[in-house]
Amino acid sequence: MHQLIRKQFVKTDLNTCWEFFSSPSNLKVITPDYMGFDVKTDVPEKMYEGLIISYTVKPLLGIPMEWVTEITHINEKSFFVDEQRIGPYKMWHHEHHFKEIDGGVEMTDIVSYVIPFGILGKLVQPILVQPKLEEIFAYRFKVVDNLFGV
Repeated sequence: MHQLIRKQFVKTDLNTCWEFFSSPSNLKVITPDYMGFDVKTDVPEKMYEGLIISYTVKPLLGIPMEWVTEITHINEKSFFVDEQRIGPYKMWHHEHHFKEIDGGVEMTDIVSYVIPFGILGKLVQPILVQPKLEEIFAYRFKVVDNLFGV
């Protein structure tokens, strides 16, 4: 299993931060355009436990792939978890944590994942998968800074 942990200071209040990140439609806003991210299901304004969201993504070579996630846990204004049900990973568990601090919100993402394809997956993880995840989260970091004005 691999893990990616990212912390970001968001210069806004906890309510505003939570409202933005707990809205499934905002995921497209913080995802790079080249990922071809497209939500296929009707999503509510606010997520809830058990919510299933279906997307199309193009993570490699522009090839479209189905990705289905479920919101499995929510603690209002504290954290939520999405888990992959169908998609490119053998396992994907993404925790989103929010903590009010002086002057804003500390947001922490903890992504735990397993690559499929056994030994081949182990070989491509450090040269393809990890750098792509780093790139996606760097993009997200920049967009969030621009949206909330750090």
